[in-house]
Amino acid sequence: MKTICLVLFMLIATVGFGQQNDKSFLVESVSAFHKALVRNDTLWLNALTDESLVYGHSNGWVQNKREMLDDLKSGLLAYQRFDEEGLSVTINEKNTMASVCFAASIDATMKGVVNTFHLKVLEVWAWSKEHKNWMLFARQAVKG
Repeated sequence: MKTICLVLFMLIATVGFGQQNDKSFLVESVSAFHKALVRNDTLWLNALTDESLVYGHSNGWVQNKREMLDDLKSGLLAYQRFDEEGLSVTINEKNTMASVCFAASIDATMKGVVNTFHLKVLEVWAWSKEHKNWMLFARQAVKG
């Protein structure tokens, strides 16, 4: 399964060449990231996140990329559902940075306890010249 996801990512990256300023391509990357959270596909999540990732949760907990991936791998944190609505996308004039805002309904398990969250989320995505794809650079959620 992870091999299939890697091949799909490579295909998306290839198709993404020249689509840097295409909002629909960014929205596909955002959706792919949220689906990978639910599938607990750390290979796909690794490919869609910048090495300098700052991942902020609604309870004030902030993780870097390695911590986020390790907690998903270990099962400390698991997502069962991630639904976004009201997606708003803004790409800067240089087509290098983008903000994505949305409301989210999320079912997640932490340390064996299942919770449902209704959040307002801001994600910052950066265009990677190296990977020819949008990558999550920062995320912050607040209870909403």
